Amino acid sequence: MSDKLKINSNQRQKYSQPLGDLIAGTRLETIPRVIEILKNVKSKIQIYLVGDIVTKDFLNNPFLKDLIQISIIDEKTKRESINADFESFFEEIIEFENPEGTINPDSFDLLKKISVTEKRTLLKIIRGEEDLLVLPLTLVLPLSKTSKRYIFYGQPPITDRKPPLPEGIVMVELNRHVKKLVSRLIAIMQNKT
Repeated sequence: MSDKLKINSNQRQKYSQPLGDLIAGTRLETIPRVIEILKNVKSKIQIYLVGDIVTKDFLNNPFLKDLIQISIIDEKTKRESINADFESFFEEIIEFENPEGTINPDSFDLLKKISVTEKRTLLKIIRGEEDLLVLPLTLVLPLSKTSKRYIFYGQPPITDRKPPLPEGIVMVELNRHVKKLVSRLIAIMQNKT
């Protein structure tokens, strides 16, 4: 892939759909529900995060913090700068550019390399935004027989669609079904379907 992947404006609705289960509510409401769900999982858990607020909230909880493998941030929320000490927790910090509303094609290889190192890694977007990087992350993470892998990202409220989407956290359990869904979304961006 050499060109940046962009969402066509007539396809935006498809990309606003949560990739997994939407845990609706405020930050104070959703984090305890995420903990409750994960404490009932009977196997090893690995967590992958996309977004500053979700990363901040997970790092502030000792149970969730210990499960984090990779976090992708841009140090902004709702286009405003965010101040948080993300870096002290991670073993590796990588800076990357990903223009707004696109997927930098180099992100696929980079995320694949990061995912196999097993180092706790912070991917910091220094120019652009992280939102769409949930798609290549989902594709490149290998399925595991020994652990459950979950991707979490924040869901802002979307009121201009039917039905409206409330704010919350999206919890994506990595499996073949979600990988197929993401492959279709990437194909649409490549104008292959």
